[in-house]
Amino acid sequence: MISQIFLKTLAILALVIAATGLSSRADAADTGGPQYYELRIYTTQSAEQQKRVNDYWQNAAIPAYNRMGIQPVGVFTELTDSATNKIYVLIPCDSPEIFAAIPAKLAADAAYQQAAAEFLAAPKSNPAYEHFESSLLVAFDDMKHIAVPPPDKKPNVFELRTYLSPSEGKGLNKIKMFESGEITVMKEVGLAPVFYGRTVIGPHLPSLVYMTSGENLDEHKKHWQGFSDAPVWKQLQNDPQYKDNMIGMIRILLKRTAASQI
Repeated sequence: MISQIFLKTLAILALVIAATGLSSRADAADTGGPQYYELRIYTTQSAEQQKRVNDYWQNAAIPAYNRMGIQPVGVFTELTDSATNKIYVLIPCDSPEIFAAIPAKLAADAAYQQAAAEFLAAPKSNPAYEHFESSLLVAFDDMKHIAVPPPDKKPNVFELRTYLSPSEGKGLNKIKMFESGEITVMKEVGLAPVFYGRTVIGPHLPSLVYMTSGENLDEHKKHWQGFSDAPVWKQLQNDPQYKDNMIGMIRILLKRTAASQI
């Protein structure tokens, strides 16, 4: 049986979406609307727990999400191996309605219920993970859909950044800064962005979250240097209208797991 905590969490998120006027039609591709992303982060305490989370997504959850038409699903872990590595799952949905319908569809999916049974019913004495947190993001207007790098340039390093702002207005100002040239420059210098999203619900508000990628760590660093040296970035950085729109940054380097479709 699907986790009651999971059901309650999704129900609360759906209510907040409706209450804040963030609804859209069911097919974002037809309306040109932005995607919504669930970013789920599992905390683990052993390599065995990491394997159990990854196996759940690879063998049960991702096939079920794909049957709903939700893809690609990204599954990542920290670049340096550790017993306490976290597992990061990125789930793109074309509308909040699709997102809100996930629990009921999982509950009705017999193949999923069978494949996920052991994971969902893990006992207190042998938990599959310590806990997980979930954020709901809405894509930026300048990049409304997830971008999967082409097969001939498949990245091995992913960088997830969360930018924290001192107020909601300053948070929107930082997004405007991205859409006034930062995103374009990142693409031009080879940072290969995967997504950009404003946090609607999550542990760090107000904030935005985005992911870039690279062939390897050295190349990724070179691409960031190219961004730092870009005239457009320097101009934006010195523009007084964008002053003090950040108070901090959370940065994590990741690699894909065997479950990932990104």
